[in-house]
Amino acid sequence: MGWMERILIEVRPLFHLLFPLCVHWIAEEMTVSVLVDVTVAALCPSQSTCSQAIYINGIQQTVVGLFRVVMLPLLGQLADERGRKPLLLLTVSTTIFPFAILAWNQSKEFVYAYYVIQTVSNILSRGSIFCIAVAYVADVVNENKRAAVFSWITGLFSASHVLGNVLARFLPEKYIFSVSIALLIFCPVYMQMFLTETTNKRAPESDQDLSCLTNIVTIIRKRYASMRDAATIVVSSPTLRSISLVSFFYHLGMSGISSVLLYYLKAAFGFDKNQFSEILMMVGIGSIFSQILVLPLVNPLVGEKVILSAALLASIAYALLYGLAWAPWVPYLSASFGVIYVLVKPSTFAIISRATCSTNQGKAQGFIAGVQSISTLLSPVAISPLTSWFLSSNAPFNCKGFSIICASICMMVAFCIACKLKPVERSPEDIETPLLTDS
Repeated sequence: MGWMERILIEVRPLFHLLFPLCVHWIAEEMTVSVLVDVTVAALCPSQSTCSQAIYINGIQQTVVGLFRVVMLPLLGQLADERGRKPLLLLTVSTTIFPFAILAWNQSKEFVYAYYVIQTVSNILSRGSIFCIAVAYVADVVNENKRAAVFSWITGLFSASHVLGNVLARFLPEKYIFSVSIALLIFCPVYMQMFLTETTNKRAPESDQDLSCLTNIVTIIRKRYASMRDAATIVVSSPTLRSISLVSFFYHLGMSGISSVLLYYLKAAFGFDKNQFSEILMMVGIGSIFSQILVLPLVNPLVGEKVILSAALLASIAYALLYGLAWAPWVPYLSASFGVIYVLVKPSTFAIISRATCSTNQGKAQGFIAGVQSISTLLSPVAISPLTSWFLSSNAPFNCKGFSIICASICMMVAFCIACKLKPVERSPEDIETPLLTDS
């Protein structure tokens, strides 16, 4: 049986999950490269550097990170208790509204409104969609095949980003938000019609008889107890504890870079929507190759730990090249390391999933996603003002990418911790069978 047939057999039960998610990722990605031009044009007309946009972006990321610390574990627990499908419908639907504002008007006031609505949307959807989707996959796929399936899913994620950037590269700017909204609306409609639920857990009937106030207090107590259980699951496992630290430091550096990178490239080299799309396409095309083709073949030979360490090492090179970029072609070279560093996500998912039984998949994935949110909360506090300072005429020395170089130190710490990870051992009673089969 060829590798393509194996992929099709494994992902066939997941088609009604992956198809709308791919459309969703395309719709979101096609707006990324144009958002920098739109926000800078609205907030700082006729300027290539916009400190206001950098600071607002950093504040937004900090607020989102603050609330996601609670929301991601909570949504993971709700996905375990109430089912994957309702939570997927909720999180996917929230992304429609921010882009609708920019499709209507792109003036300064509407850009501010976009940031407010986008902040609320990101609190609910950013990270949680992938987290819940991973829990759905864990319900459906055998444990020994999850690493390969996670890699194929992240490969589809990268393929969707490539398609989104192709659309952004060739579509006129005035049509981008309208097309994105149409695709975003399609996703929850499709999921509602075709997606199958994989859990049978529902809230007890007695909860419906409680008074409103009592019901709220009861829910809060249950959520606190569930979050405490999730923390216990992670802290009691050496593997989950270590991978939490790896995720924290990696996202501390990478989220800081992501929040300022396009603004840095615009200020340093005058890049616009077209160059942004080209760089993002390079990362996406390399990601497809590495996640769909390379990782499923290499993982059985070397294991998730080696892949994770190699990916973290590539992320360090990626950050340093961006930070030290001396010519417009260097960012393109840096983007080529995306072929390897994108493997951080599927290898992390695989390690978490292998170290957790099926009944706790949502809790573990959600808790560690919450740890990542803490890093997302902290990184803009340093990276945004540092970037703005070194892009200004008041910089103490000429190194516009100094903040990105500083962020690479966090990835170095993550790499050191990942090198000390031990192979995951699972007891025989933890081995599960899939809830959905190919029959």
